[in-house]
Amino acid sequence: MPSKISLQEAAEKADAIMFDTVSSVRPELNWVHDAATESGCDGYTIDGKATAQATRRAVVMTVVSEARRGSLLGVVERYWESRGFEITDTNPSREFPAVFARTPEDFRMSVVVGEKGQFYFDIVTPCFIASKVQDPKTKANGTPFEGSVVPLPSVRSPFWSSDTPLPSGSSTP
Repeated sequence: MPSKISLQEAAEKADAIMFDTVSSVRPELNWVHDAATESGCDGYTIDGKATAQATRRAVVMTVVSEARRGSLLGVVERYWESRGFEITDTNPSREFPAVFARTPEDFRMSVVVGEKGQFYFDIVTPCFIASKVQDPKTKANGTPFEGSVVPLPSVRSPFWSSDTPLPSGSSTP
């Protein structure tokens, strides 16, 4: 049975998942919100009402060394699994690895490593009744920047930026 919650309510749930995910990482990451968007669901309706889906994004400003990227992906993957989310795919690419998952309600999320090791988190809601959607209210802890394009990572971390690989079987201190 389709849900009758509004897109705003769905976006708030996506924001909570995003915030909980990035906040679960220790040592803490420096991160910022990226552009939040909404898109229609190609004529799909609920009780005759138009539907849409929302996408929420966060970008990590912490420099994550190549030696520590797999560890951070593992931390996120294990966190999602602990929340009962299904890991739907992984990309083991050395250059641009990624993990993809979904919640039982079909919120779909990803963490993708991009240029210079920058981590990008996306969460896309299922289709819900279209409504006006506000910007995320969750507070990012990231370093402020000018303009609308998130810059490459620049915040050094004694742990995440270290070039020393972690011993096998460990992921964080």
